[in-house]
Amino acid sequence: MEDRAIHDLPPHAIVARGVAHSPEGRKVFNRLTVTENLEMGAYLRGDAGVREDMERVFALFSRLKERRLQVAGTLSGGEQQMLAIGRALMARPRILLLDEPSMGLAPILVEQIFETVVDINRQGTTILLVEQNAAIALSVAHRAYVLETGSIALEGGAAELSEHPEVQRAYLGEAV
Repeated sequence: MEDRAIHDLPPHAIVARGVAHSPEGRKVFNRLTVTENLEMGAYLRGDAGVREDMERVFALFSRLKERRLQVAGTLSGGEQQMLAIGRALMARPRILLLDEPSMGLAPILVEQIFETVVDINRQGTTILLVEQNAAIALSVAHRAYVLETGSIALEGGAAELSEHPEVQRAYLGEAV
């Protein structure tokens, strides 16, 4: 990471450099159990801390601990999202890429997921969040970028952008 481009590296080398990804649409291993999915997140690791990190994931997402032996494909959408984030955390990333973590989830689950995202960040993991729910994204972010057709249209502090008239009109549904 730091001063080296990673776009030309194979995925395992990117993970080894401290970058983990929780993809849009969750993409859990449907036929594996919750525990096996979490173990896959630690696939490149050979250290003794894997069990400790699994307990950390279970502390963040207590629902997963209850379902640790359940096949991932039978979990609810919210539980699968928790599992996808937990699996990425098992790589012990320095930066966690979250792609649309609220997609397809009930509002109460979205709130729970984002509370946990804030906790993960407070524990020292940098998070890059891609999220269409601008209100919740701006409420948890430190810095924000508004993309329009693949280009940065606006950027700044999240609080600053949430007050921007164009952001309020176009993304937050508020009259200016």
